[in-house]
Amino acid sequence: MIKKSKKIILAGLTSAIAAAYLFGSFAQAKDASDTKYVPSTAKEKLEAYIKFTQILNVIESQYVDDINTTDLVDKALKGLLVNLDAHSTFMDTKAYKDLNVQTKGEFGGLGISIGMKDGALTVIAPIDGTPAFKAGVKAGDIILKIDEVATIGMNIDESVKLMRGKPKTSLVLTIIREKEPKPLKIKIVRDIIKIQSVYVKTIEERLLYIHITSFDQKVVEGIKKAMKDNHTTQGLILDLRNNPGGLLDQAVGVVDLFVEEGAIVSQKGKQKTENMSYDAHKANTNTNTPIVVLVNGGSASASEIVAGALQDFNRSIVIGEKTFGKGSVQVVMPIGHNEALKLTVARYYLPSGRTIQALGVTPDIIVHIGKIDYIEDPVLLKEKDLKKHLEGELAKIDFNTTKPKDSNLSVDSNGTIVNDTIITEDQLYKDTQLKSAVDILKALIITNKGRK
Repeated sequence: MIKKSKKIILAGLTSAIAAAYLFGSFAQAKDASDTKYVPSTAKEKLEAYIKFTQILNVIESQYVDDINTTDLVDKALKGLLVNLDAHSTFMDTKAYKDLNVQTKGEFGGLGISIGMKDGALTVIAPIDGTPAFKAGVKAGDIILKIDEVATIGMNIDESVKLMRGKPKTSLVLTIIREKEPKPLKIKIVRDIIKIQSVYVKTIEERLLYIHITSFDQKVVEGIKKAMKDNHTTQGLILDLRNNPGGLLDQAVGVVDLFVEEGAIVSQKGKQKTENMSYDAHKANTNTNTPIVVLVNGGSASASEIVAGALQDFNRSIVIGEKTFGKGSVQVVMPIGHNEALKLTVARYYLPSGRTIQALGVTPDIIVHIGKIDYIEDPVLLKEKDLKKHLEGELAKIDFNTTKPKDSNLSVDSNGTIVNDTIITEDQLYKDTQLKSAVDILKALIITNKGRK
């Protein structure tokens, strides 16, 4: 008997990382079959069951290698679930045990979110600061091999098992990258993944920049603290680029901070018990601060809910590139004590009624990643340049003798002291999407638009 005794609901993506909130697998899938659904009659069901049993008997008796009925049924179930969609899967005893390890214990991982795109195992995003990020893995990389095992025909769960392992052990990913003439081999050393989900910086003192790398249980509190600590801010940038998702309640909570009323997101399934709506509340809501949201192809699930909901409520301007398009709900249903089904049971819908699944969120303004080249003012040196230059040189000299005491200070490759809590003009020009977000946010502030 299948018992729906334990429901695990995520708005996140499968990642080869040691974080319990990022274990939901994902892939781009069609919303519905091309053919109209017609329920099977009792006779058709019986004939189908008989056909299935006959084929099992033929394979068991005549297949070249010995195989028993139990193994055949397990293989058939795995194939059945995979052909429904890439989110659903049958978990045998080993797979179910691995899931429990992943959600309850610690293990070594790489720090990447992966999915199926056009039938290929694809990196959706490396998580900042993780082994994969440091090794140079990039969003959009197609994984050909994990060590010497080819990924052709491999599902997401199988690939995650191969990439997970003991900390300090290594593996090699063979990848295809756009504009690279031949496959690249990247060696990565596994580690326990500890993710800082919220990074806070300021831009020109009056703008607040919050980068959310994943939706763990501390995101809402992190944003609240940032807003409180920077209460004089005139505008907010939420950077959700390469955010694979995470906990649904945190995504809802983030939107609720800026929206007073209405359904933030709803989910609808075949069973009435799966039909739910998550509404905004008026208490402690910030409706005045203009918001710009940054997204890209690595923004998925919970990130898409936040970006799409704020867009639908006309509470923010969304900038960047089209998001990944993962808007379905999976639950884990134990079968006995040792096996389980992970089954897609519903889809998410944004306030306007549109779905995310396979469609993603299209930004209000499309801006591709890149940098901006600019020409310096041809006018000769100005007083401020002399002062700045002098201060810079003195800072270099001082640093050589005394290291900065402020924990927020670091040193760049040129030996210049940098404050990690501030985004500089030079950094903005290296990120066209962020530069566009800043410019648009300034326009919102000036024109008093983007406020409810």
